[in-house]
Amino acid sequence: SSGINAEYGVTALEVDPDAIEDLAGNLEEYEMDNVDVVQCDVTAPSSFKEGVFDTAIMNPPFGTKNNEGIDMVFLDRALELCRGSVYSFHKSSTREFITRRMESRGYHVTVLAEMKFSIPQMYKMHRKKEVLVDVDFIRVARER
Repeated sequence: SSGINAEYGVTALEVDPDAIEDLAGNLEEYEMDNVDVVQCDVTAPSSFKEGVFDTAIMNPPFGTKNNEGIDMVFLDRALELCRGSVYSFHKSSTREFITRRMESRGYHVTVLAEMKFSIPQMYKMHRKKEVLVDVDFIRVARER
């Protein structure tokens, strides 16, 4: 039985087949049987209706260098798809920008945790074996 209340379903959206394979293994290991996994690009137009989900929890790309701003594309899309709150990881250096942008749209941003993410050397352009990145775990909710 799942650690997540079985009364509610969970939908995982992911574009990367390798990440989906990892997720499937984790779901099996932790006996979580109420998770539907959908392979899709959440930034593309989809058949999902606005407000179809209660809550989103996500770890979007950070939006640096070759994909600048992609984190905000993910955040905006999550806010479209959710009628409740969105929980998301973002580089701490973008905190003020995200807060201003969200507040100008009628949302409230709360930093729930400050942490460090270890980013391993994945590409030839990476010069270090590992880089620690300051990251905020935030909650974005509509103003009441």
